[in-house]
Amino acid sequence: MLGEAVYKEFSAKSTVLATDIDLNESWLSLLDVRNTDDVSKVVSDFRPDYIIHLAALTDMEFCERNIENAYKTNTESVLFLSREALKRNIPFLYISTAGIFDGEKDVYVEEDIPNPLSVYGKSKYFGELVARSIPKSIVIRAGWMMGGGPKKDKKFINKIVKQLNQGSKKLHVVSDKHGTPCYTYDLARSMFYLLNEEKYGLYHGTCDGSGSRLDVARLLVENLGLSKDVEIVEVDSDYYKKDYFAPRPFSEKLENRALKALSPGLTRDWRICLKEYVEKYYRVA
Repeated sequence: MLGEAVYKEFSAKSTVLATDIDLNESWLSLLDVRNTDDVSKVVSDFRPDYIIHLAALTDMEFCERNIENAYKTNTESVLFLSREALKRNIPFLYISTAGIFDGEKDVYVEEDIPNPLSVYGKSKYFGELVARSIPKSIVIRAGWMMGGGPKKDKKFINKIVKQLNQGSKKLHVVSDKHGTPCYTYDLARSMFYLLNEEKYGLYHGTCDGSGSRLDVARLLVENLGLSKDVEIVEVDSDYYKKDYFAPRPFSEKLENRALKALSPGLTRDWRICLKEYVEKYYRVA
């Protein structure tokens, strides 16, 4: 999801080597970031001016079942890539997550102490610590991701749209999970700014504002023009506990103080971004 937005943003202004283990686009090259020798060879051959690390296992239930793989992908790979950046004295940018917090607070700022609840959250937080250990690092904590459209969006927005496209007239949506949506295209623009301006440090890279999953679903259905046709039923997390059993914090709300202090225009309200996203990609059959 984010890789697509970053490639569009950066390839318009620079030469980009984009890698993945799933070569589903013509602009992708093969790299398994869990293999230190392959990482070293690819970086040595390309000789980048900076390294952006987006690779991650984000399926929280998969991480709970596959702990070793989660840490190899979300933590160990950060060591391999940041080591290459340190060796070459070039900037290293790592994407972290709001899931590193425990949800005991309502809103989190950059200085708050993480306390992840899940394997996913822990593996990402350890990756964050590795990234922050080198001088020229930028760590950005992302929120509830939206972007990529039907082909690449594996998150909440596309899951709802798929239900609607399958003819669902009733949606069960949780109201006891709160967070801050993160628009991939705005985040990619923020990433380019921070790298170009050499603004190293820790940032929250979300949209402005926050809400519950229920709030997001209601606005999504409204933007799709289906408010009169679709009933949204409010439920709590226990409704989905069989399928979504990984521990999740009550609140993942992030306030992006550091980024706004540098350049207030980089972030927009999530409601504006959601409307733009729907208009860009989605038509419900």
